Amino acid sequence: MGSLREIQNRIVSTKKTSQITRAMQMVSASKLNRAELNAKAYVPYMEKIQEVTSSIAAGTTDLSHPMLISREVKKSAYIIITSDRGLAGAYNSNVLRAAANTITERHNAKEDVLIVAIGRIGYEFFKKRGFSVVDSVIGLSDQPSFAEIKEIAKKAVGMFADGTYDELYMYYSHFVSALSHEITEKKVLPLTDIASESATTSYEFEPSGQAILEVLLPQYAESLIYGALLDSKASEHASRMTAMKSATDNAGDLIDSLTLSFNRARQASITQQITEIVGGVAALE
Repeated sequence: MGSLREIQNRIVSTKKTSQITRAMQMVSASKLNRAELNAKAYVPYMEKIQEVTSSIAAGTTDLSHPMLISREVKKSAYIIITSDRGLAGAYNSNVLRAAANTITERHNAKEDVLIVAIGRIGYEFFKKRGFSVVDSVIGLSDQPSFAEIKEIAKKAVGMFADGTYDELYMYYSHFVSALSHEITEKKVLPLTDIASESATTSYEFEPSGQAILEVLLPQYAESLIYGALLDSKASEHASRMTAMKSATDNAGDLIDSLTLSFNRARQASITQQITEIVGGVAALE
């Protein structure tokens, strides 16, 4: 009976776990819907600010803005976007593995690399490995607003402008669909390609292209960071939804297996009891 009780307890505890994972799956699905809408709604703004910035840059002669000029790379910075918590399958590990491998291949020493961490998982990963984490933000909401990352984005762009580092990349999980995500590296600074892009629209502006770009270029770089965050959040919620569905399915399979074992053990116990009774009756005769 001890074995039966143990199996029954495991069935009960697994059912409770299954209820939790199913609830988390439903919550993540709801969050994913909103995050996907937020990411898609931000795309037109991204495309427009890129179009305007490219057109002004292409139509302005003698540009001298530091964000548009490549310089000798002595230090590189990487914005790493992860989540604050786990239970999201391989969402975090895939981003961290890709970023760490690239950094190892490109740089001979950790001193040549600076990390800007968005998310606790990424912050702890690089901190434990001895990298210099120059800025971080932890505790973002599930549907982050630009205000939540404005300071870190502004500081990241400012550190490039003042020469703290010479190039800035982002690593994040690009949302393709609920079941498909792509680890993406995007170069944020310098914006060397933007002036060479063909302008599709002609703009009249004043006082000058240079003056407008002084304001517009930092905003454009910050919008790249925020757009990647929205994209990454959609991937996070999708990954957590998938992970919780897998956990729920596995719990169901385990419950079926335990139930079968319980029935077999109970049948064996009943058979043994009947055998003992029959044997006892035979002995009395």
